[in-house]
Amino acid sequence: MSVLRRIARRTQGDDPLDAAQERRVRAVLALGGVPQADLPDGVQQVRLRLLERAAKGYEAPRDVSAWAAVVASNLAMDWHRAKKRQERLGERLASLRQHEHSSGEDTSVLSLAVAQGLDELPDQQRQVLVLRFFADLPVRSIAQELGVPEGTVKSRLHTAVRALRARLHEDEVV
Repeated sequence: MSVLRRIARRTQGDDPLDAAQERRVRAVLALGGVPQADLPDGVQQVRLRLLERAAKGYEAPRDVSAWAAVVASNLAMDWHRAKKRQERLGERLASLRQHEHSSGEDTSVLSLAVAQGLDELPDQQRQVLVLRFFADLPVRSIAQELGVPEGTVKSRLHTAVRALRARLHEDEVV
């Protein structure tokens, strides 16, 4: 059985990403700096890379969801390098918030402060922070998908969290 068929069978349809995986990819892209208008293209890029992987004869990823989240994170980093994100940051995070959640002033201020803090982190720190806390991937999966030791992921996470925490205290948000 071809790799492409195994992927299709694994996801039970023609689409290599199921609905939950697509939502995760969208969230990772958005939190990584891709504007709302470009999210569908980002999701398509992840699908395309998964299908290209199959077409090249590579084995299907052991965890398609984790693989897709890492690819989405890499795409977001690429986009970030090509565009200035600062102006659209508040808009992107606001679009991610669900309408059911309270939209009080404190929440908005905190969301903007976190978004600005994320924007100021180095790419590698932002990537592991988004993958760990927003895509909810375990450290081991992040390390495997990025091809770095777990200790490196933990170190980047520690440094990123410390910098983000300092930024929030500096801005007197928390």
